[in-house]
Amino acid sequence: MVEKTLEKTKDGSYSLDDKLIVSQSPHMRSDESVRGIMADVIIALIPAMIASVYFFGLNAMKLILISVISAICAEAFIQKLFKKPIRIKDLSAVVTGILLALNLPAGAPWWIAVFGSFFGIIIVKEFFGGIGSNFMNPALGARAALMASWPNIMATYTFPDAVSTATPLQILKEGSGNLPSIQQMFIGNIGGVIGETSAVLLLLGGLYLVIRKVIDWKVPTIYVLTTAIMLLILGVDKTDLIYHVLGGGLLLGAIFMATDYSSSPVTQMGKIIFAVGCGLLTALFRVQGNLPEGVTYAILIMNVASPLIERFTKPKVFGEVK
Repeated sequence: MVEKTLEKTKDGSYSLDDKLIVSQSPHMRSDESVRGIMADVIIALIPAMIASVYFFGLNAMKLILISVISAICAEAFIQKLFKKPIRIKDLSAVVTGILLALNLPAGAPWWIAVFGSFFGIIIVKEFFGGIGSNFMNPALGARAALMASWPNIMATYTFPDAVSTATPLQILKEGSGNLPSIQQMFIGNIGGVIGETSAVLLLLGGLYLVIRKVIDWKVPTIYVLTTAIMLLILGVDKTDLIYHVLGGGLLLGAIFMATDYSSSPVTQMGKIIFAVGCGLLTALFRVQGNLPEGVTYAILIMNVASPLIERFTKPKVFGEVK
């Protein structure tokens, strides 16, 4: 594309000069900004955050605040260290901090949130070039590191009344215990991490993002439907299927993390393949794996596969010949 600029000549006058700017296609203009998109994501997460504090108390609020502050500090520190522009105002670190906190058990100690935020921002995000260059979702990368390092802490869940309890998926996996009602699953009065409990509020946030055109509705929809179909194929009872859909991190991951711009394909066919892959892996991990949950590892594996998916789904360039 050609950019016209004013160039100062030797006699002190100015002339209009055409500069040829070479940049990677496609060339698109948009009124959207990173800050605006991140602000919409934060707004969409507010109902889930309010529910987490309502159900799990002040410790949930403490984890969210510590996680967000740690993420902001980590980003400012590493960008300053690398002598890069400090971009904490784009709110991407805030989103990472919130998502990480919502993936923590309510009884997790404060330092878990600090370590996870620093790991997600510094190791997963900034070491690979910062926003737009990270190859996996920073919050999920941090959660995977926490689960590998402190599995007992990350797998100890509390009921909203602060009593330790098994999650609905753990009850299904072990075949013992009383399952909550479907109404409790929708509202969020169940055990689990603080952000995956209230299905109706997560869906409300997802609807807001679809209306605002921040996310493509096809990705979370195909992800959830593929998971449900694959679970039925693997022998999950139809009466238990609703618990798999509403329980665990399926809705949280499908709506807020599988739709991450940086770590998911940009082509339309690529998005569909990505969502189907996430659904297949989630179902396999839940039924055949040792852990009752599988969303984290399913999305991370598909994040790694995203460049390959884009390579085979990129549209043909006009006039291209083999």
